[in-house]
Amino acid sequence: MIRILVADDHPVVRDGVRSMLSAVPDFEVVAEAGSGPEAVALARATDPDVVVMDLRMPGGGGVDAVRALRASGTRAAVLVLTTYDTDSETVAAIEAGATGYLLKDTPAERLFEAVRATAAGETVLSPAVASRLASHLRRPSRTTALTSREREVLVLVARGTSNRAIAQELFVSEATVKTHLVHVYEKLGVADRAAAVATAYERGILGGPTA
Repeated sequence: MIRILVADDHPVVRDGVRSMLSAVPDFEVVAEAGSGPEAVALARATDPDVVVMDLRMPGGGGVDAVRALRASGTRAAVLVLTTYDTDSETVAAIEAGATGYLLKDTPAERLFEAVRATAAGETVLSPAVASRLASHLRRPSRTTALTSREREVLVLVARGTSNRAIAQELFVSEATVKTHLVHVYEKLGVADRAAAVATAYERGILGGPTA
């Protein structure tokens, strides 16, 4: 019997996934969660074999939950089941420790196979996600494209520092900070601060959440 925890913030979707999985003879849905933190807490309490996890949920999303599960030593393998297949979502989830990644338009039988494979420790990826990951791996690294000052600014942004505070710490004008950020966005191919930080972590520019 494969014990499963279903995590999704949409009750209708969660009920649907639970109903499908519960109908399979060798599956047992032992818990349901509506947020990332709740999924982590319930995984610790119920010790499932597989956590079927959505990514974007309130109170901390699936990627944060995957990291928390791995950090806590929970044995459950994580199968992401989501609507999102962007590079930032897929790469972040896999790097956080997810074993599989499927989209919600996946046929039921494929989902069942994926749950079994995930429980066995096998990597399961939808074709679209596999293609995105392959493209990401083939993409030339642009880690060295940032200047030392641009990286300094990015490190402070990652710590939640405002432009004004960054300017004061680096002894430059606020306009200069904004210019550095524009260059960072262009080099990383992003449009805002959050995306810049996420992409920098993915590419190893910041090294890790504590950089």
